[in-house]
Amino acid sequence: MLHLALSVFLFDDERRLLLQRRSPNKYHFRGLWSNTCCSHPRPGEAPVPAGRRRLREEMGIDAELRALGTFRYRAEDPGTGMVETEIDHVLIGGYEGDPDPDPAEVSQWRWVDLDDLAIDLVQRPGAYTPWLPKSLALATGIEVTPLL
Repeated sequence: MLHLALSVFLFDDERRLLLQRRSPNKYHFRGLWSNTCCSHPRPGEAPVPAGRRRLREEMGIDAELRALGTFRYRAEDPGTGMVETEIDHVLIGGYEGDPDPDPAEVSQWRWVDLDDLAIDLVQRPGAYTPWLPKSLALATGIEVTPLL
């Protein structure tokens, strides 16, 4: 079923992106690297407040966010067979420091240079969530096409 989603991107002063690795206990796309925070708004909740709420819950961070736009995607999780069909709101903000993630949501995190991320997305697309390339393009203008 088509539903709303959020993709939050936090950048530091060096323009590095804070990535998270999804917990192995997540219900889909377990153990994959993704943008800073990925979630869904509650019914009637606007994207920016929802993004700030989920950023606090997942990463232990409170940051100002702004909306950049939306895109639509469909992806099947080969590990669970679940299918995501979403209209994804891309939100960005700035942050300096280390997160304090909820281990039920996030197993690892790291700051990554955008050029290094683009190369790794091409070389190892299966290590990342399927929505990351499209949301990254909207957040940064960096278009990534994985090798087939």
